[in-house]
Amino acid sequence: MAELNQDGGGGKKGGKVRSKKSGGKVDLTAMVDLAFLLITFFMLTTSLNKPNAMDVAMPDKNKMDANDNIEISDTRSITLLLGSDNKISWYYGQLKSPITPPATVDYSTEGIRKVLLTKKQEVPARNGGKDLIVVIRPSDKSTQRNLVDILDEMKIVDVKRYMISKITPEEVEVLERENLYND
Repeated sequence: MAELNQDGGGGKKGGKVRSKKSGGKVDLTAMVDLAFLLITFFMLTTSLNKPNAMDVAMPDKNKMDANDNIEISDTRSITLLLGSDNKISWYYGQLKSPITPPATVDYSTEGIRKVLLTKKQEVPARNGGKDLIVVIRPSDKSTQRNLVDILDEMKIVDVKRYMISKITPEEVEVLERENLYND
């Protein structure tokens, strides 16, 4: 049992000798019990936040086969080149002969989201119902946040088919021409 003892004596010397009166005792057991009950209650009723993770299908770690190339129709694919300064250069089709030449947008709703929504509606009409394929190519000058933001846009726009691949030297030249390959 925990107690709080209070001395009634003042510690003065001399004068009349008085008998020491014992002060009141305060029993702290109930307060300690209550504190542990509250701690236990809050520990049991508090739910911990579970981390939100995005599912990304990663390729097998097996060796790549040189004959294992996937052919993508030019009219189904849009390529996003992640550059510096939170900007994206995109083109529709192949880089050598694009259907839509490279253009620069940002990560806003009027930027890349508008482009993705437009192409998501146009592509099935052109290709007999086949959906859009987005190729994401981050450059050395883009940040990890840019990649996470573009993956979030894929989820928001509900693009079913997208992939992340390495950027080619020709695409780096596109970023350099549009001043998106700066430090």
